[in-house]
Amino acid sequence: MQWPKISIVTPSFNQGRYLEATIDSVLSQGYPNLEYIIIDGGSTDNSLEIIKKYAAYLHFWSSKPDEGHYFAVNKGFTKAGGDVFAWLNSDDMYCRDALKTVGTIFADFPDVAWLTTLRQTVFNSRGQRISTKQMPGFSRQAFLDGLYVTKPFSGLGFIQQESTFWRHELWEKVGGVRTAFSLAGDFDLWARFFSHADLYGVDHPLAGFRVHENNRSRGTDTYIREAGQSLEEMRHRFNWPRGNGIASFWQGLKQAPPIRRLSNAFHIPWKNKYSAAVISKAETNMEGRWQIKTVYF
Repeated sequence: MQWPKISIVTPSFNQGRYLEATIDSVLSQGYPNLEYIIIDGGSTDNSLEIIKKYAAYLHFWSSKPDEGHYFAVNKGFTKAGGDVFAWLNSDDMYCRDALKTVGTIFADFPDVAWLTTLRQTVFNSRGQRISTKQMPGFSRQAFLDGLYVTKPFSGLGFIQQESTFWRHELWEKVGGVRTAFSLAGDFDLWARFFSHADLYGVDHPLAGFRVHENNRSRGTDTYIREAGQSLEEMRHRFNWPRGNGIASFWQGLKQAPPIRRLSNAFHIPWKNKYSAAVISKAETNMEGRWQIKTVYF
């Protein structure tokens, strides 16, 4: 198999405390066809020292004041020539074998334009895994209904940015991240990706979000407001009615772990509204090859 070239961009600004672990999580993958790019916004901590330490392993890096997080992401991808793109923030980390998993799937399934994990990992500030959330799948219809803009018991959960990978051609179609968004640029990117292709869920952990006191995404209200704005634009493009609040609550409630355990124990026949494409390994296949199946939730 010829490994597709994967281009990873890390936007960086004054997160030297976590940056080296992020870099190590990329380089230690041992992926044979990797472009790694770091765009630093003129950090004043020890970030530049760390970047220079790994400069020989980087395809490109720069450090100068810029116009913000998503500006750095877009700038990084202008330097990228890979077949597959992703960005990893300077405090997050890839899981073991993430890039080989992604590379294999994109090589084996040419119709897959973008993918993300079904097993969303969270790390604490020390880089220790503290939780993994199992997602049922990813559906364009569920996205349009607002089920990936998360509030308590209202939806399925976010699409985990650090675990999402896409083909270069899809990025070119949508024109990159819109920098008008301060926090929900990723959600808006997913909305525009969904306009062109279905999202495949991979039953393997790919990356983890690190929780610490300085997370940008702690501005949850701002994120949800911006995501709602992007979602309304997408609904207009698809002539899609606004999501039903009761239906959204019910779909979220069904996915809560206690309710799922109860339904499994008593074989409760929920009526499923959505279908999604899931990539997993066939249990009977000794070679452990990936397969695509349809799930309902």
